Order: sequence, then C-alpha cells, then structure tokens
Amino acid sequence: MPQLPDDLDAVAVRTWCSLALEALGRERAEIDAINVYPIADGDTGTNLYLTVESAAAAVEAVFAAHETGTTAPATADAVRAMAHGALIGARGNSGTILAQLLRGMAGVLADGGDAAHLRLALTRAAAAARQAVAHPVEGTVLTVATAAAEAAQGEERELHAVVSAAYEGARAALARTPEQLAVLGRAGVVDAGGRGLVAVLGALVEAVTGQAPVRGPRTGPGKAAAPVDGGSVVGLPVGGVPVPAGGALVEGPPVGEGPLDCPEDLDGGGPAFEVIYLLEARDEQVDRLRTRLDALGDSLVVVGGDGLWHVHVHVDDAGAAVEAGVEAGRPYRIRITHFATESGHDIRVQAEPAQRAVVVVVPGDGLAGLCTEAGATTVIARPGEPPASGELVDAIRRAHAREVVLLPNDAALRHTAAAAAEQARTEGVRVALVPTRAAVQGIAALAVHEPDRGFDEDVVAMTAAAGATRYAELAVAEHRSWTMAGICQAGDILGLIDGDVAVIGADVPATARTVLDRMLAAGGELVTLVLGEDVPDTVADALEEYVREGHLAVDTVVYRGGHQRAPLLIGVE
Repeated sequence: MPQLPDDLDAVAVRTWCSLALEALGRERAEIDAINVYPIADGDTGTNLYLTVESAAAAVEAVFAAHETGTTAPATADAVRAMAHGALIGARGNSGTILAQLLRGMAGVLADGGDAAHLRLALTRAAAAARQAVAHPVEGTVLTVATAAAEAAQGEERELHAVVSAAYEGARAALARTPEQLAVLGRAGVVDAGGRGLVAVLGALVEAVTGQAPVRGPRTGPGKAAAPVDGGSVVGLPVGGVPVPAGGALVEGPPVGEGPLDCPEDLDGGGPAFEVIYLLEARDEQVDRLRTRLDALGDSLVVVGGDGLWHVHVHVDDAGAAVEAGVEAGRPYRIRITHFATESGHDIRVQAEPAQRAVVVVVPGDGLAGLCTEAGATTVIARPGEPPASGELVDAIRRAHAREVVLLPNDAALRHTAAAAAEQARTEGVRVALVPTRAAVQGIAALAVHEPDRGFDEDVVAMTAAAGATRYAELAVAEHRSWTMAGICQAGDILGLIDGDVAVIGADVPATARTVLDRMLAAGGELVTLVLGEDVPDTVADALEEYVREGHLAVDTVVYRGGHQRAPLLIGVE
C-alpha cells in the first residue's frame, strides 16, 4: 500500500478542487432536482458547481504563475486562492455558504496542512458559516458541516483518517436532514446544499488517499438508496431518501433537533427577488448592512472579510437591497433574479427573447458603460478576478436572445468562453464566439455589429473588424525579470504589443509614444486609446496630438476605461 501523505500541500489542494468540480459536475442535475429549501428553484447543484469552478480556476492561476519555477506554490497561496476564487464566484445561497466554509478552512490551512490543522480548519469553517447566515436552520448544509467537523475531532491520527471521518460524519448527517427540516421530509429529499458538501468532502478524501470514498446514498428522484450507518432501508419516499428501520419521515423535526430559527411556513410564498453582489467595505459598515438587509428580506448570507464581501439575500425590494450596499461601500457584479411562484414551483418571468444580442467582457466600468450604450450585455473582468464560464453563461441568459455573439476580449478566456458558449447552446441559444484577445478588438467588433443582417454575415464582419485591430497595453512591472525587450526593473512601464513585451520605459507618455510609433509603422487609419482611472486627460490629449502631427491621415478616439488593470490600452485599425 502506498504511503499516504501526512500533510495537505498545494498539489493536494489543486487535486481537491479538480476532483470536487468533477464530482459536482456528475451530481449537479440530481442535486438541482432535490433543491426545495430555502426556495425550490432547482439550481443548488449548478450554483455549487459554478462556485467550485471559480475556486479551481483561481488555484490553477496560482500554479500557472509558477510554471517556470522548479517548485510548487506554497500551500498558503493555494488555499487562499481557493477561498478567494470561491468568494468572487459564489452563486446562490448554498454556493455562498460553501465559499465561507472554504474561507474558514483556508484561514487555518494556510498555517499548516497536517491532521491537527485540518481538524481545526473544519471546526472554524463550520462556525464561520453559521455566523455568516442571519438565521441558521438545522437540517441544512450548516448541519452537515458541523457534523463533519465534530466527527473529525475524534480522530487524533493521520490526515487520511481525519478526512475520512469528516466525510462519514457528513454522510450520516445528510441522511438525517429530512427528520430535522419539515419541508425536506414532506418532499422526501435530503438537503441539496448538504449533499453538495458531501460531494466536496468526498473529493477531499480522494485527493488525500488516492481512492474515491463509498458514494451514497443516492437521493435523486427515482434513484435506489443504500443503507446508512448500517440501518436497513424499509421505504423509498418521493426522491429516493432512505428511511432507516424503525423510523419514518415526519412532518416536524424531533424535539431538540429542529431549526434554530425556522420560518413559520417554509413552503409558502417568499420574496420576489434574489439579490447578489460583491462588496468592497469595512467591517463596521458590513455589520450595519446585515441589520438593514435582514429587515428587508430573508435567506441573508454575508461572507468574506479583509475588505471584500459576498452578499446574498432574498427581498421584495431589489433596489433597496442594492442601495444598502451602496451606502455600505462599493457593490459590483450585481445580479438580480426575479422569482414568481406558481403552484409551489419557482419560474423565471421572461419577456419574448430578442433575435440577437452581443455579450462582451470588459476590463473596467468605463468600457462597460460604453458597451451597454451600444446595446451589449457586459461582464466586468476586474484585476485578478477573471469571470468563470458560469458568469458568462449568466450574461448570455440575461441577454435573452435567440442568437448571441460572445466577445471574451482576453486570450486567457478562450477556453472559459468556449465552455460558456457550449453550455448556452445546450439551452437552445445560437452562440458564435469571436476570439477577441483585447478590449480594443471588442470595441472594433461592436462598432460594426448590425443586428438586422444575417447572423453569419454579422459574425463574419465582427470577426474581420477584430482581426484587423492590432492591440497593445501598458503595464507596470511588479518585479525585476527577463522580457523579450530586455531586463525590466520593478516599477518600469512595459509596452506589450499583441501580448508580448516590446518596449520598456520609465513613464506612461514616453512608453505610449514608442508603442504607437511601432504599431503605426505598419500603417493604420484609426487609433483607439482607453485610459485607466488614474491616468489624467492631459496624457490622452498629448498622445492625440502626437498621432496627429506624425500621422496626418490617422484619426484618434479616446475612452475612459475606469478601474482597469492596465493604465492604457491601445488599438490600431
């Protein structure tokens, strides 16, 4: 038998994220099917999958940054990336809680990954998740997380014993959720969020031991169930939840095991909107925000820390929920879903879809406004926070059109955008992916978009416009390193043309002039400048004059990009 690791290192964290994503991918549909609490909107499995997808992408980014090195990233870097990725990509009630669980674990695992640290990590995670939920309810993912932590405490031995004990404790707790939460018992299902957490913990077992744990019980509609904790199955109610011998699913929870704060009528109509956003704010502002949002609605979960928070709430007044975020700090990536309840089933209220729409990824608020005015649906890629495929799929859905042109505007998003396009196609949307590699190429493509012409003709024209646009950006070197243009020092201004460092300069104006000279040497009719929020207008004025004096037949247009990674983006058509 191979020697099992006694420490959770960065490679194991990476493997864990990958296996968790695979597990949730396999079980997503079944988890969606048993989603009845807190709202029966059938998306818990999907939300958990998208949350873990974002976490896994963040970990992969850490490893990509170490590709040229001889050692793997530090465990602390990997677990913090996992937690941050989950936070910015969290979806829905369960996804937000999972993000807090991973954040709670990361705070401990960053200091060590042995058995003792993992036991403490699981305990901290369960406590942090309960604190993030305004009104914790037993029989949910919170119960499963607590049971996993408690089961792990009984293991003083190796790492593999701790993770296995946590997984088995979670499985047993999941099987008991219909007895604790009446709405689950009436529907004959276990908690969907809890089942997702069991899948994530099962992936952790496999990452540590190299062997997948025993799966089950299967709890989707029509699935066979396996005995739990040695009990025998005497009946399979709707949804296939096992009922141990001598027990039955009941309308209410046993005494002492019920909800901590359960709504009076879990099956009744709820608020009309789900509101989610990321928020940059101080701790004391978030405390006040929690109080205000709690008064506005329910299913309130606020997770995060260190100035960045993820807010999730169900309300009737979506505007008031967003307003509360504005008063607390700076909300962004705002998503509002409108629910309508009919015969106990949640449905989306949608108008007739448009014929065609454009979805574009932009690096800042300024370009988002510009593209929105042009009729596009935008996704903002903030510095260090590239959108996951789920976010692009959401944007395609928001565009609500039969045909969609997707502009990723970043070479690194090629595979992410392709996955999103494929997912949207399975939902009946005709999607064309134009492989734009920079925002200025997206602007050029959007400028020639004509929704009244044929779809293929429109896509060809947009692709041609993007391909005819050479692109460059200015960046600030973070440390001394080798580049194609020579050795740069920390703080130098780098001029990247078509993705490669071509110029090393001391300041933005001089470097931009050199970049423009090199790009215009090959010809051009139009220069596009996109300024970052900290670049003064005088820089744009000077560059516009420089182009006018040196290239009489070339026009220049200037846009404000807002908060973006690069101080200056340049396009030449």
